[in-house]
Amino acid sequence: MSTGEVLVAIVIYLIVPLLGMGTYLLLVKRMLREDITNPPIIELFVIFAIYGAVLLIALTSLFWVWSGAASLGTLFLVFGAPIVMGFIAYRTRKRKNKSRYHQWTYALGWSYLVFLPFFLFTLYLIV
Repeated sequence: MSTGEVLVAIVIYLIVPLLGMGTYLLLVKRMLREDITNPPIIELFVIFAIYGAVLLIALTSLFWVWSGAASLGTLFLVFGAPIVMGFIAYRTRKRKNKSRYHQWTYALGWSYLVFLPFFLFTLYLIV
């Protein structure tokens, strides 16, 4: 494995997830500092994880070698994630007017269901 390949792997599988986790933690800190009532902390964690997985699958298909783990992740993103995101959107529908964080949680939950066909089509073209 060349140095370039190692760097690509480090960026895709280490740097990108760490940046996502850091962004999530900063968002939680901001919600707690703003004293949001019933902040959607768990829902946002799941949203970050699912959209992060979409990003990792896209980066893997563009810059790395497809693997069994990528196939399993894609399988979850196609069949499991829409159910989870639909549940998040349904659960936050009544609280979406509490704060902008609740609005974004609701919007990101539903947008995944709209985004999924685009993701599948793009993945089909790439792979």
